[in-house]
Amino acid sequence: MRTPRILATSGGFVAGPVQQTARLGTMLLDALSLTEKVRPRVCLVYTASGDPWDYYAASYEAFNQAGCDVTELKLFPQPSADPEDRLCSCDLVWVGGGSVANLLALWQLHGVDWAMRAAWEQGVILGGVSAGSICWHVGGTTDSFGPTLQPIVNGLGLLPYANGVHYDSEAQRRPLLHQLVSNATLPPIAYATDDHVGIWYEGVEPTAVVADSAVDPETGPAAYRVELVAGSVQETRTGVGSNFT
Repeated sequence: MRTPRILATSGGFVAGPVQQTARLGTMLLDALSLTEKVRPRVCLVYTASGDPWDYYAASYEAFNQAGCDVTELKLFPQPSADPEDRLCSCDLVWVGGGSVANLLALWQLHGVDWAMRAAWEQGVILGGVSAGSICWHVGGTTDSFGPTLQPIVNGLGLLPYANGVHYDSEAQRRPLLHQLVSNATLPPIAYATDDHVGIWYEGVEPTAVVADSAVDPETGPAAYRVELVAGSVQETRTGVGSNFT
């Protein structure tokens, strides 16, 4: 049985060779290598942004260029495949950003939540950016409801923590995550990522901090553990290339 793995990120893609194209960042390329397949089968799930065709087209090109067979699970206007059959037949599932509140509602409606758990338990690597990062956790901070960030608390809970994304680029993210951990709206432990950074989880344990490209581990974007200790919130930085201890 393969170890269940999740790559929760605030990144994934880098700019492509010409305008309006993208390529896979280093951490996504490493995720493909962990499948141990010569030509990995990848499923794209872009529920959070309403299944936009142009988003799929750019991602198909990027994954195809990296040597993958690519499919998708769309929910608009109706499911494009049986969720469990589609997800469990792949080596990597990549979930895009957008509204995590809408994503979770539609996943529950169509049984994608249980299908994701089945795929994870089977050893399919799950990954995603922003909404596609928060969804695996208990909850986090979201702009799903408007420009003022609010908590989301009905994540899939595969990972028993809160999650923060875009930690270095959106001013509301850090203070709200600290507040929600402090007042017990979210679990007492949260993990957060700066833009272009991801965290690997093996089972439910955070293991390594990775990035889309080479960055300075001391001064560059990083990941953070936010924890309630004796009534106070403590934040610990972990640089790219380091392991959580």
